[in-house]
Amino acid sequence: MAVKVLEEQPKEIHPWLRTIKVAFVPGWMDDALRQVTEGVLTYLRSTGHKVVDTPDDETDAIITTARFGELIDWRASLLMTARRRYKLSHSPVPFTYVSIQKDEFHRYLELFDRFIQEEAPDPDRYQFPGLAPRAYRVLYEQGRRGGPILSFERLVQAQTKCLRIVLIVCDGEKIKEAYHFDLVGAYPKSRADDLQRFYEDIALRMVTVLSTQEVTNHEVVGEPIPRELWDRLETPKAMIRAAHELDRRGFFTEMVRIPDLVHVPAVGDAIATQYSEGCFATYDPVIQGLVATVTGSARPVDKGKISEDDLAVIVGVKPAGDGALVRHVVGKRNDPPSSEAVEMMDMDELLPRIAWEDDATGRREVPVARSKLHGHRGVASFDPRHVEFVPLDPPYYNYLVSCATQAQARGIKQAFSRSEALRHPEDPRQMVFTVLPGHGVVMVEKWVQGKAPFDVMLKYMDAGYIEIESRIPQGKFTYVPSSDGKMVISLQDE
Repeated sequence: MAVKVLEEQPKEIHPWLRTIKVAFVPGWMDDALRQVTEGVLTYLRSTGHKVVDTPDDETDAIITTARFGELIDWRASLLMTARRRYKLSHSPVPFTYVSIQKDEFHRYLELFDRFIQEEAPDPDRYQFPGLAPRAYRVLYEQGRRGGPILSFERLVQAQTKCLRIVLIVCDGEKIKEAYHFDLVGAYPKSRADDLQRFYEDIALRMVTVLSTQEVTNHEVVGEPIPRELWDRLETPKAMIRAAHELDRRGFFTEMVRIPDLVHVPAVGDAIATQYSEGCFATYDPVIQGLVATVTGSARPVDKGKISEDDLAVIVGVKPAGDGALVRHVVGKRNDPPSSEAVEMMDMDELLPRIAWEDDATGRREVPVARSKLHGHRGVASFDPRHVEFVPLDPPYYNYLVSCATQAQARGIKQAFSRSEALRHPEDPRQMVFTVLPGHGVVMVEKWVQGKAPFDVMLKYMDAGYIEIESRIPQGKFTYVPSSDGKMVISLQDE
């Protein structure tokens, strides 16, 4: 990737941020952690947010601290025990601030860089305190997907028993930067050139996370789809074929199973035991809904090797916007759809519908976007003659939003609503994409006569019209012209 460093300008923030309440429950402290937590809490108080010493039922988040390498027992983990410990009606989101010296940080990055270059790493050489014996495999696969920093991120999360980490990197007594870790594997950076801006940036990233809500409260509606009708549909078969083809191209990485990473008996009460990476869906004209992959948090789902029991039918979005409307199918397992169900359905609302006719379905009105693919991958380049890139609104590059949230669905919906190729179905470009910083790519294809679902995406990947890569930008980026006519990614602030 080309890297271009720009002079820092005031950052646009999301218009939907709200006032939050944070409890500060410090753990181990050093001068750097004391300085940063005081700076962040001072900023929060000065801007109208509430800071308390003890969590209560109105607390949105808990800030705590830890030393790098410190093994937090699950019984002491705020992620696992805060609700019970403080007798709360909900679980506040814990953020653990961890300090590390720059030299040690880079030693670990070099270690993991060597590790992920090996074709068959020796398990005995990559065992880390506090991790399960098979953790080396998780660290290896995650590093292959996101680079050595992602292996390091999973190590810190496992040792601290916390998903949201603010890693404070110091050079002696001088604070250099902070990295922000989350479940999906993001690692955006706050630079400490200006300490007041540094504290503000850390605080606003947390406020952004806490100002939106999950959209996974799905609702089952209507009569179940008859088994005879389901068996006649071509869409489920096309989904299974697409999974195989995407797997053959290495699009999906291995599912992360928490027990493989760390032994935590109470994990089921706090987070899912596992999560899968990515989802996809396509519209079926007969049942007038999206056939989509199911969530991987309920049970292990290999998105590259699905069966019909790994499919769900989405027919709408709830009026409150907090989940999808789902129809069950008679005679098959009916698990909830992927957490991205709302974004995949809701993006159609602001886009046109078109008339579609084929021998199997007759003439029907369908959304202009046929198939949709969401994966934890980046896009290195694309051919603008065949593919359109649609940027998100500016705040999404400054302050990253969380997976499966209303904010993420809103950002994707707005981006695709500006697509010229989708707003004008006659536009010859058959594929459109955007990239969520720290998260991954969302791609859609249009309807093409004679093509099965996902045929266009697969053809474009194979032809080099869009080049998928494992690394995901963590902040601002753009695409710039190259000598061969393609648009190549240029990172602006990493």
